[in-house]
Amino acid sequence: MLRTVQADAPAHIVCSYYEGMGDLPPFNPDLEDQLPGSVATFRSEIHSSDAILFSTPEYAGALPGSLKNLLDWTIGDADPGSIYEKPVGWVNVSARGARGARGALGELRTVLQYAHARIIEGAVADVPVTLDMVGSDGVLRDRATQDRLAVVLRNVVGESMSGR
Repeated sequence: MLRTVQADAPAHIVCSYYEGMGDLPPFNPDLEDQLPGSVATFRSEIHSSDAILFSTPEYAGALPGSLKNLLDWTIGDADPGSIYEKPVGWVNVSARGARGARGALGELRTVLQYAHARIIEGAVADVPVTLDMVGSDGVLRDRATQDRLAVVLRNVVGESMSGR
């Protein structure tokens, strides 16, 4: 889903796909004054973004631990450009549609609210995706799904532009 958003984004919108989640050490608030390099890089990417779009699977009825760890590293960041008041959205791509990932998405909402991110409801969507909809390059090939994702992106980016 995120690769599709990146591939289909209009030319005036630059979408980055963060791939460093596995490099982040376990969250430790004692390191806030001397951040590990991977955390400093991650925060720098957040600072340079105008908005954030998430997608996550659900494991054992909750957020995957690696995503929770990533989010925890955003909480103590008080620097300009942090996740505080930044427009965010997410897409549930469970093949089960609105029934899928409820635990994970509820926890994601809770953590983002705690981080004081600005949740853009028009950028929160259930978009059921099945494996046969995904091309060999990892990009969704279903036009209706691409159109729904374009609306999500437009809504989160629109909020970032109007909030400046």
